[in-house]
Amino acid sequence: MQRPLTTIDDVVIRFVGDSGDGMQLTGTQFTNTTALAGNDLATFPDFPAEIRAPAGTRAGVSGFQVHFSSKDIHTPGDAPQVLIAMNPAALVANIKDLRKGGLLIVNTEKFVEREWQKADLQANPLEDGTVDDFQVVPVQIAKLTKEAVKDLGLSLKDTDRCKNFFALGMAYWLFSRDTAPTKTWIKAKFKAPFDEANIRALEAGWSYAETVELFHERFDVPAAHLPAGTYRNITGNEALALGLLTASHQTGLRLFLGAYPITPASDVLHYLAKFKDFGVITFQAEDEIAAVSATIGAAFGGALGVTTSSGPGIALKGEALGLAVMTELPIVVVDVQRGGPSTGLPTKTEQSDLMIAMYGRHGEAPMPVLAACTPADCFVAATEAARIATSFMIPVMLLTDGYIANGSEPWRVPDLSELSATPVVHRTEPEGFAPYKRDPVTLARPWAVPGTPGLEHRIGGLEKQDGTGNVSYDPANHEHMVRLRADKVRRIEDAIPPLEVFGDADGLLVVSWGGTYGSVRTAVEEARAQGLRVGHLHLRWLNPFPKNLDELLLGAERVLVCELNLGQLVQILRARFLVDALSYAQVQGKPFKVSALLARIQTLSA
Repeated sequence: MQRPLTTIDDVVIRFVGDSGDGMQLTGTQFTNTTALAGNDLATFPDFPAEIRAPAGTRAGVSGFQVHFSSKDIHTPGDAPQVLIAMNPAALVANIKDLRKGGLLIVNTEKFVEREWQKADLQANPLEDGTVDDFQVVPVQIAKLTKEAVKDLGLSLKDTDRCKNFFALGMAYWLFSRDTAPTKTWIKAKFKAPFDEANIRALEAGWSYAETVELFHERFDVPAAHLPAGTYRNITGNEALALGLLTASHQTGLRLFLGAYPITPASDVLHYLAKFKDFGVITFQAEDEIAAVSATIGAAFGGALGVTTSSGPGIALKGEALGLAVMTELPIVVVDVQRGGPSTGLPTKTEQSDLMIAMYGRHGEAPMPVLAACTPADCFVAATEAARIATSFMIPVMLLTDGYIANGSEPWRVPDLSELSATPVVHRTEPEGFAPYKRDPVTLARPWAVPGTPGLEHRIGGLEKQDGTGNVSYDPANHEHMVRLRADKVRRIEDAIPPLEVFGDADGLLVVSWGGTYGSVRTAVEEARAQGLRVGHLHLRWLNPFPKNLDELLLGAERVLVCELNLGQLVQILRARFLVDALSYAQVQGKPFKVSALLARIQTLSA
């Protein structure tokens, strides 16, 4: 029977299961197919820190949420309309987020007593009232998958690994997605007979949804009206890597990445390692200190030096970053923030590294700090960080976070004509050379590659005499150099654009930074649609702040600062601008929910 096809504007779907159920792969394939369909989208992968948490337990639940739409969207959505749960633990860990009346598709074969016990349940959640508010669609996914691949000679374990593609096939049918791109990917990814098994499972899921009257209708989400161009789906870490590679070509400098593997930053190292043919050097160091030290050495040798890490690694790099400040070498330090302190929540997001980025070095060692706001924006932020580092001869801290690093969205591939070249020329002329002779505008010192005839010089961690670079213990010189290095950071104000407010600048001004951009913008849009006088001010640059920040803060009726920490930015704004800013803080390892932000805005606007 031909099901009715209902056109809707947007959908939030979440795939959840055990860590071994392939939910990240399933969500990624659904995302890629949806991107090819032309929808705007945002994703939220959510997985445990353990390599393999105990099967069937709540600690081992892995999820992937996709929000796709025919309109412009900014977040992966507050709550899914569709939840596909592969076991009881996944269901009970996520059912609270499913919208009332939403569609719940469950793998019924896992809803047996031994599985309830693993999930700390006393009864079957399908029978105890847990799912009464939802449309429940029970499917024997494992049995049907086994039937689809029975003649391929696979073991029971390998057969079970195909069931995620059965679930994906049902989702494709439900939302009118094309299976061809996934089939092509399967053929390239898997060897025989696993390629054929996964394709059969995918097709079986589609056919089952089509022939069995489980769903009363199908849905179609038309393509979004995105600006003209060539698009690809991209994660924040991928965009960051491509941005650094682009900066290397814009400046004409060889790219060096020194890193120690750490969640959630490791993918940048993995991704850039593929670009050796473009002159990229990737160095996996034995520890964080070696990684940043090698990066400083690469910059001393004339390369664009980059080091990537997360909060624990940034703490270890502190002394070496002071060396980069003292020697005035251009490196980019990427902090992909995660939940802390200590090991904390390695796979969850947070914005709690702002204070360490601003002040986490001994002595007076200021560094410029900027933050990316979306996965695609990581590309632009990376090129901007490199531009400032090389223009001002200064180490730059670039903040992202686990949410935007692992999340994805459509990215318009820039035309080459849009990428202006900013070549960096190393000093080669001996006449008039001094290692700390400064540009009168940027205060940048000359960048002389070691070994250049006539430009022999020394740098290091001891205080320098301005101009000559000789070691100096003179008190007046030390204060002069400390103030000069701080002034260099302040002068970056002239190289960054002024801030613009979305909405009402003189009403309630909602301030965000980094990955909270999407949730805050959406909440403000909804508040304005309700007639509230609200504006959104997003900060990319955190040190220095843009020149017009003070007038915008002081011109607002009230200021609300939203961040995923206990109020680090709001403390800085209160101290710097003497503004009575309010704080909206959250530290749950997850992004803000738009509904919660909107409720706070409504309360303050009443």
